[in-house]
Amino acid sequence: MNKVENRCRWSIIVAVYNRLDETRELLASAERLEGERERFEFVFVDDGSKDGFRDFIEGYRSPSGLRVRAEFQPNQGPGAARNRGMRVANGDYFIFVDSDCTFPPRWLAAIERAVEQQRLDAFGGPDTCLPSFSPLQKAINYSMTSFIGTGGTRGSARGLGRYYPRSFNMGVSRQVRDVVGDMNALRHGQDMDYSMRVREAGFRVGLIPDAFVYHKRRATLPRFFRQVFNWGAARVVLSRAHPGTLKVMHLLPALLIVSTVIMLACAPLATAAVAGSAFLLVSLLAFGQAWGRYRERRAALLSIVTLAAQVLAYGLGMIWGAWRVARGKEARGFTRNYYGNEQQRDA
Repeated sequence: MNKVENRCRWSIIVAVYNRLDETRELLASAERLEGERERFEFVFVDDGSKDGFRDFIEGYRSPSGLRVRAEFQPNQGPGAARNRGMRVANGDYFIFVDSDCTFPPRWLAAIERAVEQQRLDAFGGPDTCLPSFSPLQKAINYSMTSFIGTGGTRGSARGLGRYYPRSFNMGVSRQVRDVVGDMNALRHGQDMDYSMRVREAGFRVGLIPDAFVYHKRRATLPRFFRQVFNWGAARVVLSRAHPGTLKVMHLLPALLIVSTVIMLACAPLATAAVAGSAFLLVSLLAFGQAWGRYRERRAALLSIVTLAAQVLAYGLGMIWGAWRVARGKEARGFTRNYYGNEQQRDA
C-alpha cells in the first residue's frame, strides 16, 4: 500500500536505543489502548540498537491488531530519530512518547477528545507512576512532578510558568511540523526548544491532564543527578535561543547555591543554622507530600533525597552552562552517547 492508503489520525513515534525490555512493556500496555486500530499507528525508530530490537520488532504480531512498524538508522540521537519518525509517519498528528513509558487504556481517547474540543495544534500530558514502581522511581516521580521541584511546569494546570510539552508525552499536528520543521540537534533540551518554536509560530498549545503516561525511569541517583545537571545547562542554551523564556523560577536553584556559598563565607555559623532549618522544613513538607501520594515510608524518605539532588543538580548545571558561555564555549554538561554510555563532561 502507498502512504495515502495507510493514512491515520495519530502516529505515535517512539525513539529507541538499546531499550528492548522497555519496548516490550510499552507495547503490552498499548495492546490495551481503547480505540479503533485503523485510527492510529506506532512508529518505532531504532537509533542503532545492539540488543536484538530489530529481530523483536520485525517479528512482533499484535494480538489486538495494532499497526506497528519500525525504521532503523545509525546512532544519531533522539532528535534525529524523532525527525525520521515524522518523515515516515502517516498520521495527521505526531505523538512522541519515551520508550520507558506505558499507557493507561484511555490515554489516546483523552487526547482525541481534548484536541477536538479545544482545537489544539500541539499538546502534552503529565507523567505519573504505578504502585508497582520501585521506591526510587516513585521518589524521582515525586521530585519531577511536585510543585516544590518544578513549579508545576511539567504538567499542572496551576503551574507557575507557561506550559511547554515534553517529548515523553507530546504531540503536534502535521501542519505544525510543516511550518516549524524538524527538531534541532541540541544534545539536551531539544523538546523544550521545539515547544518554544511551536508557541512562537502562533500555534495553539494545551495541556491535557487526563492524557497521562506511566513514566518508569530506569535511573540511579547518580544518573538522575547527571540528567538534571544537563537540563540546567540546557536552560542557558534555551534562554539564549528564545529570549524572554527564562523566568525567576528557573534561576532559583542557582541563586540559592550562590547565595548560600557567599553567606557561608561571610557568616558560616549563622548561615549553617538558617540553611539547616530551611532544609528541615522543606524535607518535612516533601516527606508529607510523598507519603500522601504513595503511603510508603521508603519512597517518602527517598523523595527528600531526590528533591535535594534535583535542586542542586539543576542549579549547578545552570551555573556551569553560564560559565562555559562566558568563556565562549558551548553550554553543555555531562556528554553521553545519547541513550547509551555516559562520559564525564569536558572541562
